[in-house]
Amino acid sequence: MSQAREFEAALSAPGAPFAVVRDDDGVPVYADGPRTLKEFVETTWAYGDRPFLVGESATYTYREFFTASCALARRLHDTYGLRPGERAAIAMRNHPEWQIAFWATQLAGLIAVPLNAWWTEAELTYALDDCTPSVLLVDGERLPRVDAWRRAHTVRTVVFHGGSGDAEVTGSAGDGVERYEDFPAPDPMEAPPLLEVRPEDDSTIIYTSGTTGRPKGAVATQLAQAGSARHIQFYGAAATLAEGRVPGQGPAPVTLMTFPFFHVAAFATLYVTMGVGGTLVLMRKWDADRALDLVTRHRVTGYAGVPTTALQLLAAAECRGGLESLQVLSTGGAPPPPDLVRKVGAGIVPRNGYGLTETSGGVLASYGDEYREDPGSVGRPVPAVDVRIAGPNGELLAEGEVGELWLRGQSLVRGYWRDEAATAAAFRDGWFRTGDLATVCDGRVSIVDRLKDMVIRGGENVYCVEVEAVLQGHPEVEDAAVFGVPHPELGEEVAAVVQLCPGAKVGAEGLRAYAGGRLAAFKVPELVAFAAVPRNPTGKILKHELRELWELGELGESRGLFTRG
Repeated sequence: MSQAREFEAALSAPGAPFAVVRDDDGVPVYADGPRTLKEFVETTWAYGDRPFLVGESATYTYREFFTASCALARRLHDTYGLRPGERAAIAMRNHPEWQIAFWATQLAGLIAVPLNAWWTEAELTYALDDCTPSVLLVDGERLPRVDAWRRAHTVRTVVFHGGSGDAEVTGSAGDGVERYEDFPAPDPMEAPPLLEVRPEDDSTIIYTSGTTGRPKGAVATQLAQAGSARHIQFYGAAATLAEGRVPGQGPAPVTLMTFPFFHVAAFATLYVTMGVGGTLVLMRKWDADRALDLVTRHRVTGYAGVPTTALQLLAAAECRGGLESLQVLSTGGAPPPPDLVRKVGAGIVPRNGYGLTETSGGVLASYGDEYREDPGSVGRPVPAVDVRIAGPNGELLAEGEVGELWLRGQSLVRGYWRDEAATAAAFRDGWFRTGDLATVCDGRVSIVDRLKDMVIRGGENVYCVEVEAVLQGHPEVEDAAVFGVPHPELGEEVAAVVQLCPGAKVGAEGLRAYAGGRLAAFKVPELVAFAAVPRNPTGKILKHELRELWELGELGESRGLFTRG
């Protein structure tokens, strides 16, 4: 047993801080710890004047953050008359006030609905029609995109950063729009609303990324979100022990947060930071050079973001330096390319995790030496999550066999908002069907591919993730996406869209030869196009866009259509 595994076992043993019990349905739940996010956030007042949120225009200590959250919660409950169970939509950039808005909803017993800040007006309208919020908490940039819906439904709206620096607020208090900046200064002695928030109450509705269709609203209870917070604290404690340090001792971490707050990956970083009184340094918009400046200025010790931005940060630091204070580099939101961990310096601890909107964030993690030794694995599950590798009929497969990854545990969502059909399709006997193909070896999970992305070529299974990893390893390739296209005899054949580095000279035949030296012949892409690889803001490849472009014959327009081998 590895040292990391020994620490994890000790932390989750009976009577230990992360011990679990089973509920009546056999689902693992943490024996101790908070049961609601209200319980979780109320402990942070103890960190007082420690800096918590460092934005580009404002910084909040824990005391200021909690005071402001309580004041907004009282306004939502006392002034607006909102009651537990009503929805509050949040749509804004990573401003510090995003967190004030979110935690105010939890203190007021409302259901927070974080909306994708990059969505268009039509996309936001779809989600608003679906969740029907009673209040909108938006920034000035998002206000024009939700204003028509707000007017049509006469919904109260609080606008943050709505002055001359951003979009101007066009409404008035009488029109149901108020500027957060115009509210009275929070009373430091004001408490949150006096109301009961129960573990079984709904806490959040977070919409899936919509990479394969319309986004669905995944509903997490208070108990599920509290479980997600415990997951991350468990991994933080285990990783700290593996690094030879004692959890809770030493300076509090300072983390550069680049995940958008509306994404579940951000919640993981948020929870572990709040649990130890750490600091989050925020960016309004990603820029690698700007990120390096922030790391130097704030003596950042941890980085959290998608693999794409992590690679850009490491590349910028290779030219300029500036990561001397960095101790931990954590990625999530999308599978990391295989060379990412090799680029992380020996003095920085790499961490990678796996989680979904439906799991309320990370439930598997790999870190430190184990991650370096096996970068293809996403690690072991947290104590309060069960893992199953299932065959086509749900049967349990043996270790090492490839099957669908099923999960059950405290942090899983209860289903999709007002979508019984989608809920029934995704859940079976308490297990969530992830749609990911995976294997388990010695307790460590490796994601092989998306079930829908696997190409079946003449009866042979081709896992796109494996082929993408090989192509991304070519020194002249910046990014690559692999998917299946129809073939009259084979059923499907393998196609690749490759994004080359500036100045690259390799062609389709060169890439096939490179892949052929590392893959079986049936896995080598028969069709290769050169084009930008579309990804969403959290780094996931938008393969439905590629398939649409393939059907329209528009792939690789600037370099010619697909080159056939």
